[in-house]
Amino acid sequence: MYRKLTDYEIEVLTGQMCTCDDWSKVETVENFSPEYIRHSHFSGNIRLGLFEDEVEFFGGVKKHTGIFDASLHNCTIGNNVYIGQIRNYIANYIIADNVVIENVGMLAVDGVNSFGNGTPVSVLNETGGREVPIYDYLSAHIAYILALYRHRTAVIDRISGMIDEYACSASSDRGSIGEHTWLINCHTLRNVRIGAYARLEGVYRLFNGTVNSNKDAPTYFGTGVIAENFIACTGSEVSHGVEVFHTFIGQGCILSKQYSAEHSLFFANCQGLHGEACAIFAGPYTVTHHKSTLLIAGYYSFLNAGSGSNQSNHMYKLGPIHQGIIERGSKTTSDSYILWPAKIGPFTLVMGRHYKNSDTSDIPFSYLIESNDDSVLVPGVNLRSVGTIRDAQKWPKRDRRTDPHRLDYINFNLLSPFTVHRMIKAIDILQMLKKISGETSGFYSYQSAKIKPHSLENGLKLYEMAINKFLGNSLIKRLEGERFENDEAIRKRLLPDTHAGTGEWLDLAGLIVPKSEVERLLSDIETGIVNSLDAIAETFTEMHRNYYTYEWTWAIDKIQQRFGKDIDEFTAGDVINIVTVWKESVVALDRLLYDDAQKEFKLGAKTGFGIDGGESDRNLDFERVRGEFEQNAFVKETIDHIRRKTELGDELIERMKF
Repeated sequence: MYRKLTDYEIEVLTGQMCTCDDWSKVETVENFSPEYIRHSHFSGNIRLGLFEDEVEFFGGVKKHTGIFDASLHNCTIGNNVYIGQIRNYIANYIIADNVVIENVGMLAVDGVNSFGNGTPVSVLNETGGREVPIYDYLSAHIAYILALYRHRTAVIDRISGMIDEYACSASSDRGSIGEHTWLINCHTLRNVRIGAYARLEGVYRLFNGTVNSNKDAPTYFGTGVIAENFIACTGSEVSHGVEVFHTFIGQGCILSKQYSAEHSLFFANCQGLHGEACAIFAGPYTVTHHKSTLLIAGYYSFLNAGSGSNQSNHMYKLGPIHQGIIERGSKTTSDSYILWPAKIGPFTLVMGRHYKNSDTSDIPFSYLIESNDDSVLVPGVNLRSVGTIRDAQKWPKRDRRTDPHRLDYINFNLLSPFTVHRMIKAIDILQMLKKISGETSGFYSYQSAKIKPHSLENGLKLYEMAINKFLGNSLIKRLEGERFENDEAIRKRLLPDTHAGTGEWLDLAGLIVPKSEVERLLSDIETGIVNSLDAIAETFTEMHRNYYTYEWTWAIDKIQQRFGKDIDEFTAGDVINIVTVWKESVVALDRLLYDDAQKEFKLGAKTGFGIDGGESDRNLDFERVRGEFEQNAFVKETIDHIRRKTELGDELIERMKF
């Protein structure tokens, strides 16, 4: 409950060099003491809390809470707030308890503002047409639909309308700063809302945006940052001279070291250092660390962009109208280049410069290599790459999100119906190429790329092993922990729990789901059955939660197709046959990974070690730095994986003997 200042309190304040346009508009709470308000000016409607505690700054310096050397206009100040050395003024803000604001130029809101909510971001196509209106709780999956499903105009209109409604509800003529937030040595902040427990240090300019933050996931904005028309999510870090304009920064993202971005979306756990981005959709775990790297007009997900990676989004005709897609898990090597439009399939390594608008989307886990100005495609070879497996293992460990309310659902599975379906298509494509071009062709042509005969044959073998591995994994998971007395009991367990899951699957920027379920959601949005952003988010939650239920529906359908049997015909012997093939495939792939890892310990890898000695010094230096091959953590895990999977298969086979 607020009250007017007493005459005594006003006398004390004026004696401490405080001034006010109208003291009758200043209110406070019971037990208020004016002792810690000095050299300050007040105007408009002011509400003041209590100032009872001390604040400890860097170096152990302690200062009492209060208001010192500041000018405040239309502000509400919570309890135990420290405000000092405000060079210009603070206007139209609600400042929560335990906030620290020191050495700030200007902090002000001018008129009714949505604080970045509803700002359109022109991703993929710089000339427009794929705008995504950002808001506090934008997920990668909603953004995916908004950016890439423009053909579903009713869906786009309805979701955009929901976001407009949210932006209106978030609008106010007062800014807010959440509890326990610190603003230190900042220059200008205009029309900005800041959440609780955020830390802003040395920020140069923020305009029209929101810094979401909470106790579980504090957000940090650092030295020299310039951000305009933006939203930053909880747990994000933006520092060291970053400049962003019309940009969404997702949970756990890091943008630092002079990175710049314009009209771009960054979702969970992205990292951008040194380089630049323009009109990109950066799905979860898109990472770029190098000064010379430009990501432009593209969709990426789980991307690792090498130094000097670049793309071209126009051909100097109708302007920058072209776009590109690089699907999940891909990498670009140093100085790689792709001419848009192009579409790169999942888990593909792009090396060299490619000018022929490649589409490798149905040939996953491949290398796309430049050779004599040609694009050479090596199908499936990434399935035996140590780097691919290490990436899949490290992503979950590098999830920096600490907010219990996670906006993006991320499926980390390397093998899923999304990737395995592509492998099945790849086998059909490669076999068709052999049939059309003949067994003796010097190379096969596919989507502006060349495939060598040896690479084609090797790709067929690798895809087959990976498919067997995935289907066997699903079967073993389905049957684990149960004893079966007869074939009928096995058949009953093999029955899927839902019809959803057959057919094509999609990767909605981290969320792997059946296409049929996405279509169902879109139809429900069109008809108004799903009519709120919360309802859309809940549908995505259900999709993610039901992944393994959907996966089994897909897997058992493919098992029936591949083995030419319906579920009601399966026997224990069939299960044993599938598991036997699975064991062979798992062990074979792990052996290939073991061999690939061993290359890192051969003589060529030791070049540069033992700088001033002979071979013995080189070997010893290498061993001290890199360790012994057999003691390497990945190698040991690979060997143990072979053992565990073999035992798992043998255990199921034993249970089939009734």
